[in-house]
Amino acid sequence: MAHPPLYIRVHPHDNVAIVVNDGGLAEGAQFADGLVLRERVPQGHKVALTDFAEGDPVIRYDVVIGYALKALPRGSWINEHVIRMPDAPELDDLPIATATPPVMAPLEGYTFEGYRNADGSVGTRNILAITTTVQCVSGVVEHAVARIKRELLPRYPNVDDVVGLEHTYGCGVAIDAPDAKVPIRTVRNISLNPNFGGEVMIVSLGCEKLQPTRLMPEGTIPIRAAGSDAHDEALNGEVVCLQDDAHIGFGSMIDSIMETARAHLERLNARTRETCPVSDLVVGVQCGGSDAFSGLTANPAVGFATDLLVRAGGTVLFSEVTEVRDGVDQLTRRAANADVAHAIIREMQWYDDYLKRGGADRSANTTPGNKKGGLSNIVEKAMGSIIKSGNSLISGVVSPGDKVKDKGLIYAATPASDFICGTLQVAAGINMHVFTTGRGTPYSLAEVPVIKVATRSDLARRWFDLMDLDAGRIATGEASIEDIGWQLFRMIIEIASGRAQTCAEKLGLHNALVLFNPAPVT
Repeated sequence: MAHPPLYIRVHPHDNVAIVVNDGGLAEGAQFADGLVLRERVPQGHKVALTDFAEGDPVIRYDVVIGYALKALPRGSWINEHVIRMPDAPELDDLPIATATPPVMAPLEGYTFEGYRNADGSVGTRNILAITTTVQCVSGVVEHAVARIKRELLPRYPNVDDVVGLEHTYGCGVAIDAPDAKVPIRTVRNISLNPNFGGEVMIVSLGCEKLQPTRLMPEGTIPIRAAGSDAHDEALNGEVVCLQDDAHIGFGSMIDSIMETARAHLERLNARTRETCPVSDLVVGVQCGGSDAFSGLTANPAVGFATDLLVRAGGTVLFSEVTEVRDGVDQLTRRAANADVAHAIIREMQWYDDYLKRGGADRSANTTPGNKKGGLSNIVEKAMGSIIKSGNSLISGVVSPGDKVKDKGLIYAATPASDFICGTLQVAAGINMHVFTTGRGTPYSLAEVPVIKVATRSDLARRWFDLMDLDAGRIATGEASIEDIGWQLFRMIIEIASGRAQTCAEKLGLHNALVLFNPAPVT
């Protein structure tokens, strides 16, 4: 049944609202309060609730998202063509750890069934990951993984999958440049993700700049050998080098990879799930293919679930520098202490400088699809993105490629690219991933389960076998933010326990890892 003309105003101070109706509304449509559209307004786009003079601020989320480029009467369509974007907030005069959020009672008694690792981390899946030191070996590894899945994996029923950690790095790069530490530690920490059970298996070409001992220096992997050369002996036992003289032909390389994999599969297969507290979950939250509903439905529901996870002692990572940059004052205010606030500022400044070197600015973030979905600029997009973080204090900051060390709500500094952000969150140590989308994207990861949350019911209906949760019901009043937040929280537990699979897992659908490499390429 079609709904009558309906809009959502986020904050009482807002002078624009979002059209909710599927397909948008035609000129002349009248809302319950008497507002009449002066032109057709697409779904998710903004309508003026008041008359604007040239230069007047346009306010959504109680934040100035732009300034009117001309006079706009009440009922006009407000989009990127009729407003000017504000300047970015300065970083030298921000509130530092001034927020006092409401005290949220601990959430006790929630558990999931996970794979406990020797280092204390917990996996939600039991996966054999094959690390590559250089892109040159990717084709060989892809061939080997297909054979391992076909010929070996059925013999090891407790192992969920075999994944090649392929990437476009390792040689032809300035590997001694200061920023080369980012992609190197990213590959290293992905290999140590909790879902891989501490089993490090490497395929190397032999002549690459990123040698196995550089990728995995002493102290980064479990040592099974003894003696003074324990690290080298152990590492050599985990590495298949394609240029090794012992390999005669392609078949020999594949046989060697499969034989090495067999030993890892034996150990992984001996593992079983055990009951673990929700405090062992490390959940990454991210959005992509965003629209104006992202900040109204899916992201607020994710934020509610984020608070539940933090109350239960869990860890949640939110990211995407350019998608929080315009709300940086909200983040520094919510920092648990001054050190955390200043760490946030350092990450923002580093990224400002990175964009400046590349001749770009934060406005380059917003895509044609974002604008078609009603997001006029990065300021509006940022306000809706930050909501995923909920209301908890921010207890730590993770630099690109680093591993999370703190519990609670964590800001993991990453680019906003879906693929790079997801890759860096896997490196940080997530064992679950939640991804919201309004325009729709089949994005997923092979390394961790990815729960896809649709911002609009229309998308959830059309992509019924790609979306795990419909948050669009919030916009029409069929469900509340709390309802969907609790549903997501319970879904995370079920999928983390292996009692359910995401749509992408059922389809075997995933994207390639994409490294963030700010260092020069030679």
